[in-house]
Amino acid sequence: MTKAKKILFVTQEMLPYVPETEMALMGRYLPQATQEGSREVRSFMPKWGIINERRNQLHEVIRLSGMNIVVDDTDHPLVIKVASITAARMQIYFIDNDDFFDKRNMLLNKDGKEYEDNAERAAFFARGVLETIKKLKWTPDVIHCIGWMSSIVPLYVKTAYAEEPSFRSCKVIYTPSTQTLTAPIPSNMDGIIAFRNATISATRGLGEKKLVPMLNKLGIKFSDGVGFLAASPELEKFAEGLGKPCMQPVCKEDFGITYPPFYDNIWNIGRENVEEPQ
Repeated sequence: MTKAKKILFVTQEMLPYVPETEMALMGRYLPQATQEGSREVRSFMPKWGIINERRNQLHEVIRLSGMNIVVDDTDHPLVIKVASITAARMQIYFIDNDDFFDKRNMLLNKDGKEYEDNAERAAFFARGVLETIKKLKWTPDVIHCIGWMSSIVPLYVKTAYAEEPSFRSCKVIYTPSTQTLTAPIPSNMDGIIAFRNATISATRGLGEKKLVPMLNKLGIKFSDGVGFLAASPELEKFAEGLGKPCMQPVCKEDFGITYPPFYDNIWNIGRENVEEPQ
């Protein structure tokens, strides 16, 4: 069995940049455990408005910023910022944009209501990550998407970016979020998701009318494997029905024990006759 040597983490939350949750713990400690297992890692997350840039020493990377990403026929400038977690020797990339993230909370507004453009934010985040990886000229073996904000990444990797050199051979793992959000799927979801050969047809047959449950199933549908953060009988049944290899919930202490082998298992699917370079 060959090892997946380059792992890209696309996470919705990460300590110390956002408050502690199970997802933020996974976003923080899983990349570190993977890197300590002699893997090369990159981590991306949204630059939520609650993140204090001065305290966390974020700075813009001019060479990676500047392109416009079109979501539902509207241009949105992409800004890339970076910071470092010194203790873990990890650099974190942040996807930023004035319309979607700057001076805004994570998923709920100040009145506790879901943002009406959460779907657009997820699509922009997905495109921003993948375009930045292209600019970095980095080729991940496995992409691990954590949380529904990352759920459109698997779709784009398997469709719109499938022939890009950075993603042609990579495998994708999706971890569904555990948040209970109830906003309906927006009426313009077809325009939001559309890019190259990725269309609204990808969401057919998912059987959901609410945005986040639909996005969780979309992430599972286009992934090569599923790693659960918490028990979810409905999504586990959905994943198993699609024949997706699944990893059941693990605690923080088990991240370094369980996930790197899971990456290798997913990376090796269909690679029986692929020879590793000497």
